[in-house]
Amino acid sequence: MSMTPKERAEAAARAMWSDDRASAWLGMELLEVDEGRATLALTVERHHTNGHGICHGGITFALADSAFAFACNSRNQATVAQHNIISYLAPARLGDRLTARAVELSLQGRNGIYDVQVTNQDGTRIAEFRGFSRTIRGHLFNEDEG
Repeated sequence: MSMTPKERAEAAARAMWSDDRASAWLGMELLEVDEGRATLALTVERHHTNGHGICHGGITFALADSAFAFACNSRNQATVAQHNIISYLAPARLGDRLTARAVELSLQGRNGIYDVQVTNQDGTRIAEFRGFSRTIRGHLFNEDEG
């Protein structure tokens, strides 16, 4: 019996998460995944803040990038970033709960485009991220064994 797209996305996410030391080390949580979509969250802790006392932009970028990664790998085809951009809209502060929601906009051949919106617990938009993906060789798990 073949997998549904959501089942495939969840199995791919489990396989990725098991080896994703960076996202876990930074304190991210994988909340939801589906084909071409993913939601991750992170609570801003003191070690995430910069010299201005707000969340370091690299942490916000990393959260958005991880959501992008789980979304673009959701079809069990190894996929990497080829170009990413981010616009910071508002500061994230100590204690804020950040949520990054990635959505696939386009998938043409080996190239994909994904938008990720990062918001805080009040729904304030913290950042907008656009990721451009490139499919490479390989899979995250063997579907014949799933």
